[in-house]
Amino acid sequence: MTLERRAAADLERPIESLQDLVDYFRAGEKPRARWRVGIEHEKLALRSGSWDPVPYDGARGIEALLARIAGEPGWSALSEDGHLMGLDGDGIGVSLEPGAQVELNGRPVENLLDTRREIEAHLALLRRLAEPLGITLFGLGAHPFHPVKELPQVPRERYRIMRRYLPARGELALDMMHATASVQASFDYADESDMIAKMRTALAVTPIAAALFANASIALGRPSGFVSRRLHIWHHTDPDRSGMLPFAFDPDFGYARYAEWALDVPMFFIVRDGGYLPLEGKTFRRFWREGHDGERATLADFERHLTTLFPEVRLKRLLEMRCADSVPADLLCAVPALWKGILYDGDALAAAHALAAGWSPAEREAVHADVARRGLAAEVPRGPQGERSAPLLPLARELVAIARAGLRRQAALGSDESGLLDPVEALLERGKSPGQVVLERWQGDWAGNPDRLIEYARY
Repeated sequence: MTLERRAAADLERPIESLQDLVDYFRAGEKPRARWRVGIEHEKLALRSGSWDPVPYDGARGIEALLARIAGEPGWSALSEDGHLMGLDGDGIGVSLEPGAQVELNGRPVENLLDTRREIEAHLALLRRLAEPLGITLFGLGAHPFHPVKELPQVPRERYRIMRRYLPARGELALDMMHATASVQASFDYADESDMIAKMRTALAVTPIAAALFANASIALGRPSGFVSRRLHIWHHTDPDRSGMLPFAFDPDFGYARYAEWALDVPMFFIVRDGGYLPLEGKTFRRFWREGHDGERATLADFERHLTTLFPEVRLKRLLEMRCADSVPADLLCAVPALWKGILYDGDALAAAHALAAGWSPAEREAVHADVARRGLAAEVPRGPQGERSAPLLPLARELVAIARAGLRRQAALGSDESGLLDPVEALLERGKSPGQVVLERWQGDWAGNPDRLIEYARY
């Protein structure tokens, strides 16, 4: 039996105690030499020229685009109920979000310059195969022109269950599923104390990082009232499974505390024999104690449940940073570069944590909400001289400087990745988030022309 098959078989055993869940997270620990960075990057799609939504099915739909990619060397199709849902490509993957957002699941890398090359090749492939279908892919945090009712729905059973459940939990839940796009980066941890330090630091500076990549200021063809409408949407999706995890700052936080939180989040489903069984909001704790239709809770169920939790920083057998909107191509690699500079260097980790260490949970939530509305023009609770409030922008500049210094000290594989932050520095010089730049140009030289917006954001 291979190690992979042995690990998969181990996950199929029933959960006997909370320690099993603690051990699940502990199995993700890695020595420093094995730390890597992963990236997931979602792209929105519209019909070229008309800027109408692109359907999932049909001869010129998103499924047809996946089929064209599957016909390329090195790619294989992943299907459910006869429908293409994704692609596997030797360590790299393509998947579909509920509204047919096309997501790249990149290889874990040590050197982010490898990620840049991977993204460039991926986008070139997509352009070559999407253009003949009349599909334009682009990077904004939310669809700019159409209400959610006009957007496609991917016919995957996982998503059907979510569509039935989530609207009762948040008024914008369906917008989250079908109309938003983000860039996520994942990181390793050495042990529990390292996980705690990274989790707390990442959550502390998430509002600042979110402002750097806030990029969803146009909705229904006009200014949305937000610099990142995506962040606003997440504030109205499902409070049970999303947010800023204030308990992560409690003295008893660790693997067990995160597991306890996950146990009390209502479940969407379990999977048996390849089929989805809805749990209709039963918490994982109740499923573990009572079972469901004769089925017992396994570690595989818990692992799948973790993928249905959506906090701003998510713990699995790695840590996922989830605060960045989808952005134009020149900014994509800046997302993992910012977080790598902070999280993989001890001095940078401590310096970043100190930037927002004094904020209370309520203050952190307030800054996060203000960032959704104002981006880098948001304010933070207290200034350096004890003022009642202060601009966020100087903290953003300091955070990027901390990350750049951290990258330079790491000098991965003998190369300096800090140049990947140059596009962020250009935004900081203007003092504006990407979404503020879009809004300024939409109301200025673009004169509300959708062609100009998509030209700016297209891949």
